[in-house]
Amino acid sequence: MEFGLLLLMLTACAAAPQDLSGKMFTFKKETDTDHVKLTASRQDFGPFTVCHRSFTALKREHPFFSMATSSHHNAFLVYWNPSNGGMEGYIRSNGSPTVKFGNMDYKPNMWHSICTTWDSKSGLMQLWLDGQPSMRLSAGTGTISGPVTIVLGQDQDSPGGGFDQSQSFQGMMSDVHMWDSVLPSCEIRNYMDDCNFMPGNVLNWSELKYQITGAVVVGNKEPPTCRTSCSASKTMS
Repeated sequence: MEFGLLLLMLTACAAAPQDLSGKMFTFKKETDTDHVKLTASRQDFGPFTVCHRSFTALKREHPFFSMATSSHHNAFLVYWNPSNGGMEGYIRSNGSPTVKFGNMDYKPNMWHSICTTWDSKSGLMQLWLDGQPSMRLSAGTGTISGPVTIVLGQDQDSPGGGFDQSQSFQGMMSDVHMWDSVLPSCEIRNYMDDCNFMPGNVLNWSELKYQITGAVVVGNKEPPTCRTSCSASKTMS
């Protein structure tokens, strides 16, 4: 009875929103188990924008953001694959990438800010890396029908599982936000500059519901490298 009550209390604590402002997740090792599961405010998606910041020494392929459904284990996936041309975007896929964003200046051992947008009506997907937008590429129209499972640190081959150590993320990740719309470029630039941006209404880093599995550590975020100040950004715009 006491054990059951304790388990219920721990589950409730894990489900409560947490303010991770100034914090980051550290994925300490390459593994097929360690990950962070995020709880979104909605389960079905038309257009959306997903942003995050990450730092890794990995030179091999690795995922950033993985969303799976019972129909598509890559309902939405952002993935770095140097052997396949660089950044890959997946929409409602069970196999190959939907789009490939080549010639991206993604380097190890430095912080990167990455935003990905998908317009479900036009089918266009775009990726922003450190303030620079890619071409808009056709990723297909439609909607993503939930329920969805969202994971950081692993590439899902089934909802919440099917992980492969050689595809795991090792490093730090912070400021994960998701919106149920395609953000205008000015808002994406505000996020990139860490400058009074509108927080996500689907996933919000300052009100995040998450559950950690394995040796993922929550700690203070390291200072970003020389970001443009809000005042300077406004002066230049």
